[in-house]
Amino acid sequence: MSAEIKYHFASDNTSGICPEAWQALGEANEGYQPSYGADSTTAEACETFRRFFETDCDVYFVFNGTAANSLSLATLCQSYHSIITAQEAHVETDECGAPEFFSHGSKILLARSPLGKLDPADVERIATSRSDVHFPKPRALSISQSTELGTVYRPGEIKGLGALAKQHGLAIHMDGARFFNALAGLNCAPADITWRAGVDVLCCGGTKLGMAVTEAVVFFNKELSQEFAYRCKQAGQLCSKMRFISAQWLRILSDETWRRHAQNGNTLAKRLSDALGHLPGVQILYPVDANAVFAKLPDKMKDGLKERGWVFYSFIGGGSRLMCSWRTTAADVDAFVADATAFA
Repeated sequence: MSAEIKYHFASDNTSGICPEAWQALGEANEGYQPSYGADSTTAEACETFRRFFETDCDVYFVFNGTAANSLSLATLCQSYHSIITAQEAHVETDECGAPEFFSHGSKILLARSPLGKLDPADVERIATSRSDVHFPKPRALSISQSTELGTVYRPGEIKGLGALAKQHGLAIHMDGARFFNALAGLNCAPADITWRAGVDVLCCGGTKLGMAVTEAVVFFNKELSQEFAYRCKQAGQLCSKMRFISAQWLRILSDETWRRHAQNGNTLAKRLSDALGHLPGVQILYPVDANAVFAKLPDKMKDGLKERGWVFYSFIGGGSRLMCSWRTTAADVDAFVADATAFA
């Protein structure tokens, strides 16, 4: 008899819709509203973002992170431009060439990224290496927050990259698929790791926080967003019943709901990391700054866990990636660790 398949730590995408987002969907289902974002719920959600970030910004809602990243980068770049990003960045490794496709050919240039964070010196090296017409002109710097290795940029680190980017004429894009997990782990205001630090556009992750089919693209530099609505429409990302994907943000950004869900994932990732780190042969590969644990597990342990039904992936970072979410419980962590201990 095969073991029950357990997707608890495979990805923060495997968890369901959080109760607050589910309730928001039900509330949005009452009566009639204008379509294509002309409804009052969407307008209120945009205002909520402006209050959250303490600034006037343009906000757009799309269906997924690939579209958010790719369309925003295409807005920053022409086809003859290039995008500097980390070696492990999602826009390089997991978007199936979508940033290049939507920008009609902008080239992605990879900088060194110890612990998943861009090395400023290497960013400057790439930005200044060539200025001739035969090389794609650097135009954007893409930062992942949190990073693909689960680490988090501190405000000063982003501000330093922001100053460097502006010095060399680069716009800054932030891939914030797990932005709220990063924010929950920092003692700062949302503005401190975005526009105050030089970020021009943020792709703000909703799905991994517990929402259904919604990501927000937030332009702090409004000059860059003047025709973004047309990009969304052309790319099939303009939702006709927009209120259903915007209403969730109203609920999540209110009453610190975002913080509770993000902190749950972060806290339990730390619990998982601490427990696994006590087992013989286990190596925790990177600091656990957010909701991801990267661990090098002995082959016997890895095989045994999978025999007992646990699903997790070994790809980026050279170890096994274990993700915690809004839905993860202490009991989930303890069950995984108990099974790991059995094969230690």
